[in-house]
Amino acid sequence: MSVNRRRFIGASALAGSVAFAPPTVVAATPPPEVTRILARYIVNGHFADIPGPVRKEAARTLLNWVGCALGGSRTDAVGIAISALSPFFGAAQATVLGRKERVDVFNAALLNGIASHILDYDDTHLRTVIHPAGPVVSAILALSEYQPVSGSDFLNAIVLGIETECRIGNAVYPAHYDIGWHITGTAGVFGAAAAAGKILGLSEQRMTWALSIAATQPVGLREMFGSMTKSFHPGRAAQNGLTAAFLASKSFTSSEQGIEAKSGWANVTSTARNYAEITDKLGQTYEVSVNTYKPFACGIVIHPTIDGCIQLRNQYKLTADQIRSIELRVHPLVLELTGKKTPQSGLEGKFSVYHAAAVAIVEGAAGEQQFTDRAVRNPIIMALRDRVSTTIDASIAEDQVRIKVTLTDGRTLDKYIEHAVGSVKNPMSDADLERKFAGLADGVIPADQAKRVMELCWSIASLPEAGALAKAAGA
Repeated sequence: MSVNRRRFIGASALAGSVAFAPPTVVAATPPPEVTRILARYIVNGHFADIPGPVRKEAARTLLNWVGCALGGSRTDAVGIAISALSPFFGAAQATVLGRKERVDVFNAALLNGIASHILDYDDTHLRTVIHPAGPVVSAILALSEYQPVSGSDFLNAIVLGIETECRIGNAVYPAHYDIGWHITGTAGVFGAAAAAGKILGLSEQRMTWALSIAATQPVGLREMFGSMTKSFHPGRAAQNGLTAAFLASKSFTSSEQGIEAKSGWANVTSTARNYAEITDKLGQTYEVSVNTYKPFACGIVIHPTIDGCIQLRNQYKLTADQIRSIELRVHPLVLELTGKKTPQSGLEGKFSVYHAAAVAIVEGAAGEQQFTDRAVRNPIIMALRDRVSTTIDASIAEDQVRIKVTLTDGRTLDKYIEHAVGSVKNPMSDADLERKFAGLADGVIPADQAKRVMELCWSIASLPEAGALAKAAGA
């Protein structure tokens, strides 16, 4: 995520106004046929054209996503969704990862999308805070069990789907996000449609329609953060993208300018847009190359705080009773997204920088166990949380933090995190990702099965059928 790109709309500026003129927004002049140019790129994108390092990053993305889907598969959110929707499931066509249920393709995409995001542990495209794999892989993994697809075509579809959703996200971020949209759902539907459409072999015309059908199905409001509904967004985006691709495959018509038209997606859902972000250097740069993976099971913007607090804890052997106060200087987005001072549940704790700092000091970790109801209601953590304060500092980047810990004996300890672990400049290694995967799969599937699933993720490009991965990851 680039530094200082945030723009905030102050509601107080309108207080007492009887009428006002909306600000004039000067947008970049769209090149002709943005939607069609993108569709043409997707249709003509071949696995052989993808550089080796990009293929590797796509496999890392896949491994991380499967681990997150397994880890989230037994949560209440997935169980409730299955209970609510099971009377309406269709034929047993696809696997719900980590579970015995086999459901129709559309519901598999929805359920796996929910599972992969419910822990808030999934991949993040830092520039836009899109979680790219959720909509894309949830859609095409289910599709791969219905229609045979080679591993190389599957990986190609992942790259193209992520390219599509992230480029569209780049074009409208941060304005689109600032007005309240959850960009993973609203842009993710394009990625799912592109990836599924690629596997279905859509022509340029049908891919253009698929993207426009996707454009009319945005899903995701930031109001839902801290609730189960946040995880619904990538699942529904996957489901909607599949719908778009299947409809287009049968020549269900749509606008040919669904993204850029005056009443199209970009103009309706955002106050600013730059279409060059979608069309420039297609096939020359790859957004999956800057994808990142979370070492901590919570909102990405509080990872620097956790990283720094754990380092201080370990370096000085800190305990909660030694600490008088913790002062954090953070990027503005931290409080906008994770400013819950008194979270009441583990899920809300994922959106509390105060809980994150406290639990990092008390438990020296920030995995899923540190964002449970147990952790949020721990009296020691609660007491320390009340001694955490925050200050917004526009000079601080999203992957940075300045921490000042004042001890009860009067000493002060300072820590500056320039690039949090898990960021583009301080990424998780392959070994880190494998350890994360094993931890998420633990208790869901046996260790030998988890190892086999990891091997399939790493070797996805050479598999005769990508659907074998989904089948291997079932309970």
